[in-house]
Amino acid sequence: MTPNPGSFDAPDAERTYGKITRRLIPFLFLCYVFAFLDRINIGIAQLDMKHDVGFSDLTYSVGAGIFFLGYVLMEVPSNLLLARIGVKRTFSRIMILWGLIAAGTAFVTLPSHLYTVRFFLGLAEAGLYPGVIFYLTRWYPVERRAKVIAIFTCATGIAGLFGGPLSGALMTYFNGYGGLHGWQWMFIVQGLPASVLGVMAYFYLQDGPEQAKWLTQAEKNIVLRDIRKTSSVSATHTEHTFGRALRDFRVYVMGFVWFTQIAGVFAIGFWLPTLIKSAGVTSSLAIGCYSAIPYFVSWIALITLNRHSDRTMERRWHCALAMICGAAGLVVAAFTTGNLALSLAALSVATAGILAPNPLIWAISTDYIRGSGAAGGVAMINCLGLLGGFVSPMIIGSIKTLTNSMVGGLGAIALLMVLGAIAAVKFAPSTSAAMAKEDGRAEGGATVADATL
Repeated sequence: MTPNPGSFDAPDAERTYGKITRRLIPFLFLCYVFAFLDRINIGIAQLDMKHDVGFSDLTYSVGAGIFFLGYVLMEVPSNLLLARIGVKRTFSRIMILWGLIAAGTAFVTLPSHLYTVRFFLGLAEAGLYPGVIFYLTRWYPVERRAKVIAIFTCATGIAGLFGGPLSGALMTYFNGYGGLHGWQWMFIVQGLPASVLGVMAYFYLQDGPEQAKWLTQAEKNIVLRDIRKTSSVSATHTEHTFGRALRDFRVYVMGFVWFTQIAGVFAIGFWLPTLIKSAGVTSSLAIGCYSAIPYFVSWIALITLNRHSDRTMERRWHCALAMICGAAGLVVAAFTTGNLALSLAALSVATAGILAPNPLIWAISTDYIRGSGAAGGVAMINCLGLLGGFVSPMIIGSIKTLTNSMVGGLGAIALLMVLGAIAAVKFAPSTSAAMAKEDGRAEGGATVADATL
């Protein structure tokens, strides 16, 4: 017999969502650690790779950025396919292919090889991040979403925290082993685990709570009830088909905000090792270890900011103020390249301000875009945003090649982030959680605060 939805109490809900979090988030977290690592490890690899293969700064910038052209081309089709064939098949396909291609980066010898491998890496990985974001909307109601997305997004900080020292160690201690350079071993060792995780994903994940044999029927009912409840908090949040999402101005606003954030993310991801090296650090291992510091700070900032956002039910100002801090950190970092301590302090502020608000952008977006077009709408936002991953290294690499300085490039990215912060405050949609707080209640007579994760 199905329990009455009104009979579920808060402890039942907390136990249920705790069970879901313990089951899903560690695995998804690990997958994204390797995904982000396979994007940014070229930033450390290029310190030796450019010399060994003969690449210029501009060649590296094009190779780093062209990944996102492939990603953008495949992004929307991948998420539309996810909605049709399910999570297991989609995630398995993505991770198996990207792991093999990422490992193949070890064998590039010409600029055309680098461009080709990076382009196909983007095609292979397309859909993972927005796919996970969409997937989480099937398991968590909106008022729990920012924190759980924040936990998942911590993978970017962990990838930087452990990936930098690991990359530096592989480049230092494996250099020459088996006739390969250290950066070649780095690509192989950090790429192939993704393929293993892809095989595991097919057997480990379920497409939604209805298919989860590890949940009881009562626990499934709690999740389905909460998702239905928060899906109808406000009549202003209309159902989106994919066509409607394509015509919605606010979808493009969120795409622009995400674009400016991604430009900042990969300004840090691709150029952090170079900035540390310019402060006088020459060892690849030392550069990798120092690069972990800003990511550690960003991890603390990410959890703190998103907890506070969930507690206050405010998203837009939290997002915007963090972005402005990130922009300020980039500007200061541009002028402190000769001082290691000041550079690390500025880069820590920049990395924290850039990475911490990312879950808030998706909490706003997934709350606003609902209905049959949700997967495609989320992919559309990510598609627009990831153009920032192409633009960012191109801006910085081109200006650095012309001026032999990072100042102009980092300043341009900082300006983009300020514009994104303004757009978030002025034009981003209000979340149903914020409107429920203003009304003093959520649908069904319970306050949103009572349900906060």
